[in-house]
Amino acid sequence: MDGFKKRLRDSVQLRLSVTLSLVILIVAVVAGIFAFVSAFDEAHEMQDDTLRRVAVLFDRQQMTLHYPVGKEVAGDNEESRIIVQYLADGSKAIGNDDALIPLPFPTTLTDGLSTLTVTGEDFRVLVRTTASGERIVVAQETGARDKEARESAWRSLLPFFILFPVLLLVVSDLVRKLFRPIATLSAEIDRRDELALHPIDEHHLPTEIRPFVVAINRLLARVAQSMENQRRFVADAAHELRSPMTALSLQAERLTATEMPVPARERLLPLSQGIERGRKLIDQLLTLAAAQSNSDRPQTTVSIREVYRRVLEDLLPLAERKGIDMGVESLEDAQVTLNEMDLFILVKNLVDNAIRYTPPGGRIDLSVERAQGAIILQVKDSGPGVSEDEQMRVFDAFYRSVGTDETGSGLGLSIVKAIADRTGAQVRLGFSDELNKSGLCVLVWLKAGSP
Repeated sequence: MDGFKKRLRDSVQLRLSVTLSLVILIVAVVAGIFAFVSAFDEAHEMQDDTLRRVAVLFDRQQMTLHYPVGKEVAGDNEESRIIVQYLADGSKAIGNDDALIPLPFPTTLTDGLSTLTVTGEDFRVLVRTTASGERIVVAQETGARDKEARESAWRSLLPFFILFPVLLLVVSDLVRKLFRPIATLSAEIDRRDELALHPIDEHHLPTEIRPFVVAINRLLARVAQSMENQRRFVADAAHELRSPMTALSLQAERLTATEMPVPARERLLPLSQGIERGRKLIDQLLTLAAAQSNSDRPQTTVSIREVYRRVLEDLLPLAERKGIDMGVESLEDAQVTLNEMDLFILVKNLVDNAIRYTPPGGRIDLSVERAQGAIILQVKDSGPGVSEDEQMRVFDAFYRSVGTDETGSGLGLSIVKAIADRTGAQVRLGFSDELNKSGLCVLVWLKAGSP
């Protein structure tokens, strides 16, 4: 019960359905009672009218009465039959049995309708004075009258019993359809990724919901502007830092070419390495800001093999320096419709990450295949891999796996994720060696013929 109360308190749709159902129930009960009472009274009125017509017929036809003694008539029903007798004959009744006519009606009755108890039974009685001056009694037992009136009244309630559940179903379906645009809107927003901040179309929504959606659109515009300002700040800051870092790098190179004591040269080496790491971090910050930008990029048909070739040309010296065997496994080529620079940056960051974490003498394999209308890029290495607990966190900016001594900024996979989210690609991590849970295997699903 507490759960239902909580749902009733939290759900506008449930409250509306319950309220309308209760209103329909109350109206149906009130209308049913009114219909029952009206039908009951109308049945009694019709029965009284029957007594009047019998009395008028008796008077118009100038009938005479003969009381049968011990004679039964076929089809006669003692409870529902109508009795006609002279009022004066009530004094000649020979018993207290309502089956014997005449019945002992009081001779002092006035003309009109009344209800009397005669011989232990309730009768509805009509007294009338005929044109010849005789007073007659037309009577019927009230038990039969009431039974027929109740049956007639219950029959009048039959439409209520049929229409009430139908009306509840119609109201429930109507409320559900009225709230369907909200559910559709919720599903539409839920399917968006974090970078999709374009306005929600409110024109097809009900007027009552439209102000709420307009307010959400304004909030989305403010969030998009804030994120764009943040990306612009990162890009501008990285751009401004690039020139002094380049100058420092050149000065370090010149300093290396000069003669200096051995201790000074030993101290210069980590300084040069730090400057190089700083330059790479600035380049990756610029790349990440560009990858997260919502600006449209021209899309062309790109050859996966050609992208692999360019990436290998750029990074092969790094792999050879560590003695890593790196190459393309599959001979098959595939074409995708995508911005060529986006795909190049995505693959380059995956391969660069593999080179960093693959030990000397290891292996890196690139491949491409088609599956169910999609193009799957695969980059496998023989490094330590990424544990299942960390496979979602490695996409966070500046996150680096625990226990590694490799230098890096932790932005490579963040750039890959940003490009994948913007282009509609899917990135999944696994193990190159599933049995030993070692080596990192990165799969990138690209839609064939679409970004």
